[in-house]
Amino acid sequence: MLTSSHWIMLAMLLGFAIAHSGLAALRSWGETKIGARLYRVLFALVSLPLAAALIIYFISHRYDGVVLWQVQGIAGIKETVWLLSAISFIFLYPATFNLLEIAAIQKPQVHLYETGIIRISRHPQMVGQVIWCIAHTLWIGTSFTLVTSLGLIAHHLFAVWHGDHRLEQRYGEAFRAVKERTSVIPFLAVLDGRQTLKWEEFVRPAYLGVLGFVVLLWWGHPWLSQSLVISR
Repeated sequence: MLTSSHWIMLAMLLGFAIAHSGLAALRSWGETKIGARLYRVLFALVSLPLAAALIIYFISHRYDGVVLWQVQGIAGIKETVWLLSAISFIFLYPATFNLLEIAAIQKPQVHLYETGIIRISRHPQMVGQVIWCIAHTLWIGTSFTLVTSLGLIAHHLFAVWHGDHRLEQRYGEAFRAVKERTSVIPFLAVLDGRQTLKWEEFVRPAYLGVLGFVVLLWWGHPWLSQSLVISR
């Protein structure tokens, strides 16, 4: 049975998708009006609070609805879930992104990346989100988590089309050439010879940050989950 929290989560996901993808679509226009740095700040001021609200609501209601399966007591499941979660963060926060641009310390720009994790998938954030959803839906096993995961995956699949469309509009033939040499499906371009992995491209400080974040999350996850449940 779908409780009210299922529908609230879907509405929140829809609102986030409209705000996030809408602001991405308006980026070129907005930067001509207020500049690239200020538009990045505006983007963050809208997207980050919405994302934080989604995370808090998900943690608080993750056990709502029907229990579809219960595998937490099976040997190896916990370790599998944490391994998948760690892998998902590597894709969700790829080191090919310039962290100084994300923070608007440097002027934010649109790039045609074709190195590092982009060799594995042209849309690493979509891949990371799918892996994260699989891991958490497997572990929790409720209808609320399944609905949340399906909503998140749907948004990221739309973002694959939306991102490619925006880059093609901006770069034309240059992007189409990159698109031809890369793949959305992980490792497909590597397996069919369009790309060759260069492991030295993954030796970057940002990946140490991702590793540190995973370790911190491992340590603080029980406390965070419990505190949010108590605050309901």
